[in-house]
Amino acid sequence: MGNPNIKPNDRATLIGIIDPDANTAATYLTGAIDMAAFESCMAVVFAGDLGTNATIDAKLTQATTSGGTYKDVTGKAITQLTQAGTDDNKQAVINCRADELDVANGYRYVKLSMTVGTATSDSGAAFWAVRSASRRRGWRV
Repeated sequence: MGNPNIKPNDRATLIGIIDPDANTAATYLTGAIDMAAFESCMAVVFAGDLGTNATIDAKLTQATTSGGTYKDVTGKAITQLTQAGTDDNKQAVINCRADELDVANGYRYVKLSMTVGTATSDSGAAFWAVRSASRRRGWRV
């Protein structure tokens, strides 16, 4: 068993958010996070009341620099939420370990991309990252 004095926020950090709102049809992004400081991340996408025929897509994207050109992280996207599919008031989760990025080519920055399609919809997202025990102690991994 780990240290009982460690609080959940000692390991998990809220690193990005897409404010819950009546979001218009557009793409929304969190800021970039450097996965060199984390062992994994988790995005939670929230769908509230979806507009007529609305869709919500979300995925993780990666780049070699925080302001660089982003590409999709393979296999790190939700199944599309749809108003027609009765996905109002549902959530979806994307989990990703740092080693699932294209690290061989220097990719270490990650963003969450959420796209609301067709109609304004109540939606939002929270993006969390988890530090490993060695990274919490300041050790280089």
